[in-house]
Order: sequence, then C-alpha cells, then structure tokens
Amino acid sequence: MPDTPSPDISRKDLETLSRSLTSGREYIGVDRMEGPLVYLRKTHPVGYRELAEIVAPDGKVRLGLVLETGKDAVVVQVFEGTVGLTMPETHVRFKGEPLTLGVSDQMLGRVFNGLGQPIDGGATPLAAFYRDINGLPLNPTARRYPRDFIQTGISAIDGMNTLIRGQKLPIFSGNGLPHIQLAAQIARQAKIRGAETDFAVVFAAMGVKADVAQYFSRSFEESGVQEKTALFLSLADEPSIERLVTPRTALTLAEHLAFDLNMHVLVILIDMTNYCEALREISTLRGEIPSRKGYPGYLYSDLSELYERSGMIEGSTGSITQLPVLTMPNDDISHPIPDLTGYITEGQIVFDREMHNRGIQPPIAGLPSLSRLMKDGIGENRTRKDHPHLASQLFAAYSYVKDVRNLASVIGEEELTPLDQQYLAFGEFFENEFISQASDEDRTIEETLDIGWRALSMLPVEELHRVTEQEIADHYVRP
Repeated sequence: MPDTPSPDISRKDLETLSRSLTSGREYIGVDRMEGPLVYLRKTHPVGYRELAEIVAPDGKVRLGLVLETGKDAVVVQVFEGTVGLTMPETHVRFKGEPLTLGVSDQMLGRVFNGLGQPIDGGATPLAAFYRDINGLPLNPTARRYPRDFIQTGISAIDGMNTLIRGQKLPIFSGNGLPHIQLAAQIARQAKIRGAETDFAVVFAAMGVKADVAQYFSRSFEESGVQEKTALFLSLADEPSIERLVTPRTALTLAEHLAFDLNMHVLVILIDMTNYCEALREISTLRGEIPSRKGYPGYLYSDLSELYERSGMIEGSTGSITQLPVLTMPNDDISHPIPDLTGYITEGQIVFDREMHNRGIQPPIAGLPSLSRLMKDGIGENRTRKDHPHLASQLFAAYSYVKDVRNLASVIGEEELTPLDQQYLAFGEFFENEFISQASDEDRTIEETLDIGWRALSMLPVEELHRVTEQEIADHYVRP
C-alpha cells in the first residue's frame, strides 16, 4: 500500500516540499532558440514567471524568466539575450522561485539597472526583505480613497489637473516634446503640503539613451534630491527584454518604502511606449495572435498589473503615486497604448505640439488634459477655497478662446467683436503666463491661483458665471 501524507502536513507545506525537490533541477541542451527566447521540452512542472539560470558554454550565467509553461514545452526569456549560446551545450537551471528583489531604504540615492543591480559603482545595498517583483494581489476593500494634494510647482498641473496622493496620472507626449524635462522637474519639486512627511521618488526609465539617463542623474544631484531618489535605468542598448522587468523592480521598492516604512513615494515610469514595444516584440516571437497594431491581446491586463500597484491601503500611512510617461506614436491619442492607459488611470496630462512650436513650455494642452480625482483633493483646507470654481471658470473661458480662434482664422481678427478680442487677449495671457513657466520655476499653489485670477481679470465680470460674487470681490483685479 503506497505511503500517504500525514494529515498533520498542510497543503502549503506540501507545496514548499515540492518546490524544494524540483528547485535547482538542471537540463543540458535546449530544443530551440528564437531571439531572446529559449525552448525546452520534457521538463518537470515549471511555474509561470519562475526564475531560471542559463549557463553559457563559457560558464557564464545569465538570468531568465519562464514566459510559458505546459506539458509540451517551456519558454524562457533570457534577459541578456541568446548571443553566444549553442543549443546542445547550454544548461538551464530552474530555481523554483520567482525573480525577487532585495529591498531596503539604503537603495535611495542609488542607481540600478532594470534588474535592480547597482550600476553606480557602489556596493549592493543590504536587503531588509526579498520581495517578488510581480507584487502581491491587493484586496480592493483595503484601499483608501486618495484625497491629499501634491504640489508639483507647475501651474498647468496644480491649478487645472491637480495631482492627488495615491493617484495614477499619466503624461501623454510625443517624440521631440519636453516630457523628459517635465518628468525631471516634477521629481525635483513634488511635495506634500501641510505636514512633515517622508517623501521619496522612484524613477524607472526604459529604453532611454545614455545622455537622457545622465540628464536625470545630474538633474537630481544638482537639485539636492538625489538622496531621496532611486533610479532604475534600462538603456536603449540593453536587451529589450529587460524593459519588461524594470517597472516591476521599481514598483517593488516603492511598495516597500510606502507600505513597510510609511513613506510617500512618487513613481515616474518613462517611457511606457518602449515597454509596450518590448512586450509586442516578445509576443511576436512567441507566435501569439496579435491584436490592435500588432500588440498582444493582454496589453490591457499587463498595463493594469503595473498601474494598479499604486494607491494607499488601510493600516499604512504611506502611499504610492504614479506618473507614467508615454510618447504617442504619430501624436495619435487613439493609439492602443494611450487609449488603454486612459481607461486604467485617473486622467491624463496631454502635450500639444502646436503649443510647443509657439514656445509655450511645458506645452500642456488645457482641454484634453484631465485629473479625475482633482475635485476631491482641492478646495478649503486642502488648497484654497476658490480653487474649484476658479479652475472651472478657466476651463470654460479657455474653451471659448478655441472657438474664437477658429472663427478668427476664417473671418480675420479685425472682424471679431470687442468681447471676442478680450477673449483672445485672455487666451494669450493664460498660455504665456499661467501655463508657460521655466523648468526651474517652483510656484506655490497660491501663486498659481493668483495668476489664474489675473487672467480672468482680463474678461468682464459679466462673463464669469462659475465663480461666486464673494470670490470675485476677493480676487478679481478691476482695471
């Protein structure tokens, strides 16, 4: 009669025992190699996203992750690529565990590659914990609703598209637009008002050039925020497969800082388009059926895995706020990447190329941009009592400016009514004084709101329907 497990042994103990028996099992030779992918057959049961070590014929070890597992074959993605590997002499060793990252607050002030390995010449930080880079599922009922205002010092964001602690607010840009400078400026200037808080920035760059990486590092060092910033850099000359891991390692550190150490963490992910291109590349190599524009059908769920790792949870005073940055191919906001991102996140900051060509920096478009959580994080005892009404009035007036400009392009400005001429003057002031500001200019929310009232003061009082009479009496600048 075969032996049966003792009833005292739990299911979890059996799973742990099974992993210990199969971890470290090594296979000599592989069946096929395509790009960064290695295929093996007739293996033991291997877990999805299990860590693997690929030993080259020269003895050097490369890391890989299991992308697909089944009875017929196991697919492993090799982070450093398969150049130099041969099918009969390559060894694959399965570790029986996922890719983990050793996390601690000592990682702040350091620079790492996409796998979390230091590249700044310093020693590997001592780890307080080892965490699965894929994160853990979060019970939705444990989430707390975001309400606290984060001051970025940028009027177009603070005044019109306010960033809230725990929010995910992407930046939709285009090639050649200054999203890199804006991301660095937000990382330098972001702060939570009203209380002394531990604030940290986790910056993950995917597929960027070396000069861009140097710009970020130099910018943080010169501004004095380097000690509270952790950089994860996956450069353009690194294997594209590493870009799929970079945001996950960055978010793993952010979760430790926020939920273990109760810090407020701002995570900036740039450029999510490069991440999605790497995802499409791997999907094509695996022979998967493509969806829109050749991207895999699971692009939405994959992006959700990253974006939903932000927020606040019960039992912790810390938070993770995300600012993903993506470049829209051909400035197309309906492209799958910005389209799906917009469904997952709580708004978007949209760049306008025409404004950029007119010298307005940052060229943040007033009307397409949106922060869905703004209404709950502004107003009395948060920013200023008049902020909600002021923002609404600025949106309404600027919307009318767009109509007047379209009319002027047909009939000419000289044919416009005096009121329309006033709106044109308001639009020029609003773009050049409120939206446009220097890359090192850090405005308080009070300065931002005062500039907004100066803009509205260029219009007749009779046109201000969204602010109260008391607010007009307090802030309207009469000629």
